Amino acid sequence: MAVNPNETILSVEDLTISFKAYGGMVRAVRGVSFDLKRGETVAIVGESGSGKSVSIKSIMGILPANAVVEGGRVMYDGMDLTKVSEEEMHKIRGHRIGLVFQDPMSALNPIMKVGKQITEVLRHKKMDKAAADARALELMKAVGIPDAEKRFNQYPFQFSGGMRQRIVIAIALAGDPEILICDEPTTALDVTVQAKILDLINQIKEERNLSVIFITHDLGVVAHMADRVNVMYAGKIVETGTAEEIFFEPAHPYTWALLSSVPDLQTRERLASIPGTPPNMIFPPKGDAFAARNRYALKIDFEKEPPYFRLSDTHLAATWLLHPKAPKVEMPEILKERIKRMKEAMADG
Repeated sequence: MAVNPNETILSVEDLTISFKAYGGMVRAVRGVSFDLKRGETVAIVGESGSGKSVSIKSIMGILPANAVVEGGRVMYDGMDLTKVSEEEMHKIRGHRIGLVFQDPMSALNPIMKVGKQITEVLRHKKMDKAAADARALELMKAVGIPDAEKRFNQYPFQFSGGMRQRIVIAIALAGDPEILICDEPTTALDVTVQAKILDLINQIKEERNLSVIFITHDLGVVAHMADRVNVMYAGKIVETGTAEEIFFEPAHPYTWALLSSVPDLQTRERLASIPGTPPNMIFPPKGDAFAARNRYALKIDFEKEPPYFRLSDTHLAATWLLHPKAPKVEMPEILKERIKRMKEAMADG
């Protein structure tokens, strides 16, 4: 079947989610919209508490009991995933949309052999035991598990963190999904293992023409993975664009701060940190939620929420600094130097 690279496979439209909490409602996701096209990787980046994981849980139908979807929808194959039955969601979850968690041990049954955990998914597809075992072994080999035949009958505790994450990816692939959601899949791993897992996800994406949503707090992790990047802060997407636009032409001060805090091999100066803490979302700020932490904040930032300003057909940022009447403010010198080095590194191949 011919694949249309411009086909939108999943669409999040004005999604608004709050949590019932002591003292009020936590406004976790506030009007989030983004599309996922077939065969692409979309990254959602932001600090802990920015709303990125909550957005993904709404796609998977695994929001906690105290969550309330107050508005918007998540459209997939003609269905609004925020409204489908649990029975229908069960058919989608793990089979058409796969999920790779941050902590592989939370996704694995510690008292079940890893081979059986993969075949459980395959048996749901009405595959007989012999065929399911053979397919599970293929998946273990495909995700780089050495001595797969021997390790098929081992338990999760007998695997390293990186190997456990590969098993989780094999389980996610067993349902033959067309969308793979990776929620901070490398956070608990050391840097060397991180790189191998990221390479594996990229490889599998290309081989299977998967569409990938990648959640992370670290912009550096998605530098060589994402086609498009959504930067989230306090429940909103504050900047969105292609990976090149976000990394080379960032426009929002929060994106500047995130990029300035990412180390690279040539960094000699002290890394920048983001001052202060995210706002209490039981009482969302009146204006720009980032204003109190933003050294470039204008008076209007504390009074009125900024709209999106369009920098290109694909690049939008919600910051008053882009208003025609705003004073001219340039990104920090540390970030200019870093972008220059990134461009030079890409030019050298």
